[in-house]
Amino acid sequence: MAMRAVPLVGGPVELRGALDLEITQAGVMPRRLPAWTKEQYQDPSAYGVTVMPSGVRLVFRTDARELEFEVLTSTGQLDTDPEPRPTGMLELLVDGVPAGRRQAPVGNVLRMSAHGAVQRLTPGEPGTVRFAGLPAGMKDVELWLPQQTPTELVALRADGDVLAPLPDGRRRWVHHGSSISHCIDADGPTGTWPVVAAALGGVEVINLSQAGNALLDPYVARTIRDMPADLISLKVGINIVGMAAFRKRTFGPAVHGFLDTIRDGHPDTPLLLVSPVGCPALEETPGPTVLGLDGRIAALGDPAGGALSLEVVRAELARIVAARQARDPHLHYLDGRELLGLDEADDLADGLHPTAAAYRRMGKRFATRAFADDGPFS
Repeated sequence: MAMRAVPLVGGPVELRGALDLEITQAGVMPRRLPAWTKEQYQDPSAYGVTVMPSGVRLVFRTDARELEFEVLTSTGQLDTDPEPRPTGMLELLVDGVPAGRRQAPVGNVLRMSAHGAVQRLTPGEPGTVRFAGLPAGMKDVELWLPQQTPTELVALRADGDVLAPLPDGRRRWVHHGSSISHCIDADGPTGTWPVVAAALGGVEVINLSQAGNALLDPYVARTIRDMPADLISLKVGINIVGMAAFRKRTFGPAVHGFLDTIRDGHPDTPLLLVSPVGCPALEETPGPTVLGLDGRIAALGDPAGGALSLEVVRAELARIVAARQARDPHLHYLDGRELLGLDEADDLADGLHPTAAAYRRMGKRFATRAFADDGPFS
């Protein structure tokens, strides 16, 4: 059968993991926060990571034996680097089983200075990836987008019928965190720790994590408040310490306010507050941080005056959960060091971000703790 175009919007394909679609000249760009939040971003990086589609996938049923997917990616390239940054992988799952992965084609390239400032844009063209030899018969298909690369969806083609997915009876887990939950350095979109944990826990994950952010932004709390969720988790603290964003006096009330907003929409939903994983540079020394000549982070802060280290943040988060549990029995706390401890610092490639193997390990550990019979997400 000849290849036929399948509408990406208004047709049988369901886009999961995105809360908004931005219309572009090439096609549509998934965004992981609603459109109304854009005007509230304090820093342009918040938009950049929101259009990195961590956890975003196209879901449908088909009897096709071959699929073509056309995309336009946007990646960066430092002036000192000979090649653009890796665009990441497109991964195909058929009936829940991995059925192929393809490198996302290089499209637009943003040339940047060593400090990350955009110098110029080199426009690119859409590229096509192909998945052939799929099993015969009607099957459930998920096409996962690269977690680290903004990706405009241009076209989907199939040599068979494409139908809407059947209703998903799994519980919906909404997670928000920093780059350590965004998982830019995972080995693929299904290798991020939230996706690994969701697969083991038998739930559907919506990953609202934002690399370089997760600073208790009120627009994120309102987003979670207003969206359907059966389970909620928040991984809080690493960027708050690394950017010296709060002092001890202001941190606690901000956490309470974030939780209060979510509870306005989800008063009884299991909510798990997760503290930072181990990070030797910030355990006792507050931020801000700098990247040293050795490629690893170093902390510059002074612990005097209520500045926050990871030790202080963990103690505050545990205290806040304990104080609220009398009237909020569905609120729980998990020490992030149970996901990746200080004795595993060799798995922090730059002293901060886990390796791909460590992300998978974190996912398995989270599933073991959260989805156990006596766990908060049981």
